[in-house]
Amino acid sequence: MPEALRLPLLVIVAFIAALLAAVTGFGGAAVLLPMLVFVFGVREAIPILTVAQLIGNASRVWFNRHDLDWRVVAWFAVGGVPMALAGGFLFAHAPLAALTHVLGAFLILIVVLRHLPKLPAFKPPLKSFALIGAAASFLSALLGSVGPLMAPFFLAYGLVKGAYIGTEALSTVLMHAAKLIAYRQSAILPFHTVVSGLALGPIMVAGSFAGKRVVDRLPERVFVLIIDVTLVAAGVLFVAGWSKL
Repeated sequence: MPEALRLPLLVIVAFIAALLAAVTGFGGAAVLLPMLVFVFGVREAIPILTVAQLIGNASRVWFNRHDLDWRVVAWFAVGGVPMALAGGFLFAHAPLAALTHVLGAFLILIVVLRHLPKLPAFKPPLKSFALIGAAASFLSALLGSVGPLMAPFFLAYGLVKGAYIGTEALSTVLMHAAKLIAYRQSAILPFHTVVSGLALGPIMVAGSFAGKRVVDRLPERVFVLIIDVTLVAAGVLFVAGWSKL
């Protein structure tokens, strides 16, 4: 893709992804990731998304700082930080073709899991967040976004409103920070990648603001359908081996 078209396309996609997430409550990063892969390729897309997610989650931590459950964050970090580092180093050396196929399958899996019958309610033990953090962080380092898979555990533990948003966000901040250390040490986080990720921050804020304006005008199921179709289409393309325009 011509260099001159990369920034405009990235701006449009980031705005749309944030708008969809503001309306539906999920899927923004997952929708943005395939487009980043199409523009930059897998090796640069996931570090760029990590920088952008770090900024977004840090802002949510600040806005909900009085409601944080520090015990959940601590246990999440016990397993999450080392596995994020391990996953980051593995990502840097994994074959691009394999990463693309795995990413495609993962995007399709997110849609499938969302439409399966819900499991009976359960409350995960506090210490289980070490395992949850380990699994989520390792997958996140390889695949970019695992928010739809993490959220049910925080909610099932009993966190609601600001406690849920802030605690999940702080756990994610620690995970992303560890990933970026691994990416940097593996020489896959050049300066332009950091700049691209930072530039997404204000664009996604604008998309979130716009999403609040349209949420009462269009049915939520329309946006959910858009997200599902986007993820499945991107997943099929990635599994088929088309990872960069």
